[in-house]
Amino acid sequence: MENWKTVLKEKLPFLGHRNWIVVTDMAYPLQTKSGIITLFADEPFQDVVSCVNGLIAESPHVFAHVYLDSEQQAMSEQLALGWDAYRQGLSKALDQKDIAYIPHEELIHRLDEVSQLCQVIIIKTNLTIPYSSAFFELDCAYWDADREKAIRQ
Repeated sequence: MENWKTVLKEKLPFLGHRNWIVVTDMAYPLQTKSGIITLFADEPFQDVVSCVNGLIAESPHVFAHVYLDSEQQAMSEQLALGWDAYRQGLSKALDQKDIAYIPHEELIHRLDEVSQLCQVIIIKTNLTIPYSSAFFELDCAYWDADREKAIRQ
């Protein structure tokens, strides 16, 4: 089995706007669409998210919009043992990025749609806490919506 970091480093130069990278918990389903690659990382979730975040930050051609399940806002240590440590670790791994909270099912639906045309890379971890996935939607680092709008006018 190939190492997830090796695969991601090899694929990242080919990825661009509209591609997604998702770091998930253990129960995340194995999706069967041909546009989805699933890898396994037998490393702490926080370390995987930090590595993915760092690799994207080092890439000159992309940046990421980061999404978390909106259900996280209602989670607590009482509901899921280890939640507080997870949140603290995730905060460090994402390094104060702007984060949008979107319902889990909506994010899964977006992945389903995107994977029909564009590559999605899912990295499953051994984390066993629900609603703990981190979604990175890649976008172009050297072009923005304002300039795109300007050329369309």
